[in-house]
Amino acid sequence: MENNNPLSPHLQIYKWQISSLLSITHRIVGVINFFAVILICFWVIFITFGQNNYSSLNVFLNTSLGKFFVISLCWTFSFHILNELRHLVWDAGYGFDLKVAKITGMIVFFGSFILTILFYIIGRNLF
Repeated sequence: MENNNPLSPHLQIYKWQISSLLSITHRIVGVINFFAVILICFWVIFITFGQNNYSSLNVFLNTSLGKFFVISLCWTFSFHILNELRHLVWDAGYGFDLKVAKITGMIVFFGSFILTILFYIIGRNLF
């Protein structure tokens, strides 16, 4: 006897919600941030070894691709931090209501872009 009905929801019948989208994005961004921290550590090591090693990395960071890379990392860190704060509130036992979860999800999503823009503006004015 063959069962054509799966026991758990799957992509054909499951509707995407803000919580599921943020959960998947949080996991992907966490992996990206893991590798970004490793790259930042290498960058600091290159700085400590002198100007010759740092100048080639500095050339990359001044290209359009380098600037996109840095801005993207600012967004991943912003998103991850805001979503972690959301989870911290959940761990305290608050925010489980469906309406509150949707509102906090939208705050995390749009807040990460706002923080990235603020980081860009502050960084551009400092350097």
